[in-house]
Amino acid sequence: MSSLAERYAAARRRAAQASAFPALDEFSLDLGFDLDDFQREACEALERGSGVLVCAPTGAGKTVVGEFAVHLALRGRPGGDASATRRKCFYTTPIKALSNQKYHDLVDRYGAEHVGLLTGDNAINGDAPVVVMTTEVLRNMLYAGSATLEGLAYVVMDEVHYLADRFRGGVWEEVIIHLPESVTLVSLSATVSNAEEFADWLVTVRGETAVVVSEHRPVPLWQHMLVGKRMFDLFHDADAARKHDVHPELLRYTRDTMRRLELGEGRSAGPGGGRRGPRWRGPMRPDIVDRLDREGLLPAILFIFSRAGCDAAVQQCLAAGLRLTSPEERAEIRRVVESRVTAIPGEDLSVLGYWEWLDGLERGLAAHHAGMLPAFKEVVEELFVRGLVKAVFATETLALGINMPARCVVLERLVKFNGEAHVDLTPGEYTQLTGRAGRRGIDVEGHAVVVWSPETDPRHVAGLASTRTYPLRSSFRPSYNMAVNLVGSVGAAPARELLESSFAQFQADRSVVGLARQVQRNTETIDAYGAEAACHHGDFDEYFALRVAIADRERAIARQGQTQRKAAAVASLERLRVGDVIRVPSGRRAGLAVVLDPATGGFGEPRPLVLTQDRWAGRVTPGDFTTPAEVLTRIRVPKHFNHRSPAARRDLAAAVSGTGLDRHGGRRGGRSRQAAGEDHRLSQLRVELRAHPCHACPEREEHARWAERRRRLERDTEELRERVSGRTGSLARTFDRIVALLTARGYLAADGEVTDAGRMLARIWTEADLLVAECLRRRVWDGLSPAELAAAVSVVVFEARRDVDERASLPRGAVADAVDETLKLWGDIEADEAARGLAVTREPDLGFAWPIYRWARGEALAKVLASGHQIDGEMPAGDFVRWARQVVDLLGQVADSGGASAELRGTARQAIAAVNRGVLAYHASA
Repeated sequence: MSSLAERYAAARRRAAQASAFPALDEFSLDLGFDLDDFQREACEALERGSGVLVCAPTGAGKTVVGEFAVHLALRGRPGGDASATRRKCFYTTPIKALSNQKYHDLVDRYGAEHVGLLTGDNAINGDAPVVVMTTEVLRNMLYAGSATLEGLAYVVMDEVHYLADRFRGGVWEEVIIHLPESVTLVSLSATVSNAEEFADWLVTVRGETAVVVSEHRPVPLWQHMLVGKRMFDLFHDADAARKHDVHPELLRYTRDTMRRLELGEGRSAGPGGGRRGPRWRGPMRPDIVDRLDREGLLPAILFIFSRAGCDAAVQQCLAAGLRLTSPEERAEIRRVVESRVTAIPGEDLSVLGYWEWLDGLERGLAAHHAGMLPAFKEVVEELFVRGLVKAVFATETLALGINMPARCVVLERLVKFNGEAHVDLTPGEYTQLTGRAGRRGIDVEGHAVVVWSPETDPRHVAGLASTRTYPLRSSFRPSYNMAVNLVGSVGAAPARELLESSFAQFQADRSVVGLARQVQRNTETIDAYGAEAACHHGDFDEYFALRVAIADRERAIARQGQTQRKAAAVASLERLRVGDVIRVPSGRRAGLAVVLDPATGGFGEPRPLVLTQDRWAGRVTPGDFTTPAEVLTRIRVPKHFNHRSPAARRDLAAAVSGTGLDRHGGRRGGRSRQAAGEDHRLSQLRVELRAHPCHACPEREEHARWAERRRRLERDTEELRERVSGRTGSLARTFDRIVALLTARGYLAADGEVTDAGRMLARIWTEADLLVAECLRRRVWDGLSPAELAAAVSVVVFEARRDVDERASLPRGAVADAVDETLKLWGDIEADEAARGLAVTREPDLGFAWPIYRWARGEALAKVLASGHQIDGEMPAGDFVRWARQVVDLLGQVADSGGASAELRGTARQAIAAVNRGVLAYHASA
């Protein structure tokens, strides 16, 4: 127990803090908990009038600082009547779900009359002193010069690390750069390793900014690995975690397991006794959930980086008979679910798999991914936060979303598909996912479990777990819409300067400083190498240039010979016919083979199907032939020969061997160098080399080594110089090219003024902004019905999750004509961009035209989802709703566009009404 003197000193400190920071004292009285040191430090900086950047782990309580900014705005200016001096605070979030959640939190605290919400879907009390919004809404307000900005004193940018997002990150930088100087910026970020660099940039564009970084997690996180049926701690203690030292028992057990696999335990034999390789069967998903339940680690989020995998996991748990809820909890779950889905038509519920979903929920199990209907996802989130759903199988999108903490997080794999390829999780992603574990005020500790497999090295996991931070990298780049808005608001020259003040250019310029220093050091070293290479017999630079020329000429001749050999092999394979017996000269399939299918007439290199005398059937390529394929003889191949039949392969292989031909033939010696020797230019260079004075120098090779080092360093230094010139002013150069293209197309006048077409483009907010503007100018969408317009507009917003080889079909008639015209306009824009060295506008995607066309015509949801152009069956309901909302958003822009005809604007409004029905109407009102 503290002494009387200590208690008195603490009271004096609290009184001093209260007098120095009265607003913070008021605010903290209503919190119900004591502020952490980093929260207090950030709030005190805010009350002093400074901007603030707060970097802290997920779940540490960063949002308290944002809420204090709200309190300061509502409290009013110091020394005045609160109602008369009340100021505004905008609270921005990266996603609508987070905006909705924050809106409800602030309404509960300050009352509905003081708080508004502005997202793409909702506009509630937009003139309130506190407005929660997505970052894009604020960006649009700034460009439009909205009257709502009047009186704005604070902007809270929650999840500001989103500015690294390659698709939307630039919006954060636009807002930070364009906010009036009088606005105090509160930036809340996950822990990043270059917080000081980011803060330095904020100081240059926003003025005084305090940096508050906290590495402390309020709820300790314990890391584990599940190997088969055994759970291990990843680290022995906190000290081992700091040193990345994996628990010795875990290392020993995984090594023993790998050794058993390699020796054949767990290895299954294929047909005929052939070995397939190590076969590891990890723990089943129901067993993992059951294990977590028995050890008191629920509720848990199990991350599976596949939508189908999440759905399958729920089904596997149901099939295993798992039940994690009590009768009272099941009754409450059913009550919540039924109250949330009353607006969705009954026939749509059966299409959406409602009954299977409800069965899982009642047992405490659910999936959570972007393919689900948003209404279903919201129910899962509510039930999980209330502790009614105990295990959620989720994709990584949940980690970037709403506040949904758990006691335990499980990672099934450390590899995910990023839309283009399967890639390893980064330390930042690992931290974000595992950061969900441990609920403040509920759990004493959080737990993260990685499921082991032979591809998972515990030391790699230790590295991910111990690397708490990751660098923030700007993804900012100028767009057409940004260019016309900037030029229209500040003029071309100031706009260029504004771009040069972006975080992207700030980072590029900082990296240039390091590169320039390296160039300087390299230049000094090159001079030193030159002195070492000097020769008293003559000009060694001249002599060394001859040596380099000879080496280059020899390589060129070798490449030429290689190309000729490959061309000859391709030509010989193209001439093959069924029944030709050839000799494969090298590789694993070397020996005699008979041609089963010549495979000619297609695209690319010929790849004939052959059967070797060793009974292997497969396709060979020109790469298997160092010399042209020569037909040695011919044999008869049965008309309906099945190369998958072992008996058929055996009989035909015997016929090949029966030809009596030598399996290997007369092997040729090494490649002749005669061709190189006959080259006139090469001979001439060698004569010049031998005649040079330096050729007689006894230290010739020592000089040559120094000259070679100098040559390599000169080459590296030239690359560095190119990188320096490429980065210096790179954004401004891109901006100049965009301005030139917009001027050529009539969006900007020659004197830099924004034209009527440019003003129309300035109000189009979509990735394909210029293409939409061109479609409006050329009247491509005029004369379409509402359903046809929805289909035609969809091609510029939709983007398939995976590439599909064949082109999607379109409704015939007006839609097909409008889309063809859109594609022609895109082709013109793409050619213009390529000629100017600009990033190319994405090609229109036709994959959503049929679904949105049928939906706008009033057809049933089942038919609509079945008409999606998907590789793996029908379109998921969540994807349909998301893309339909984007179509509605663009239709809304068309309806409000001054560049569209009155008829088109009316049709766009009708199309919006036609789309907003059923599951879309529920989503719009939710």
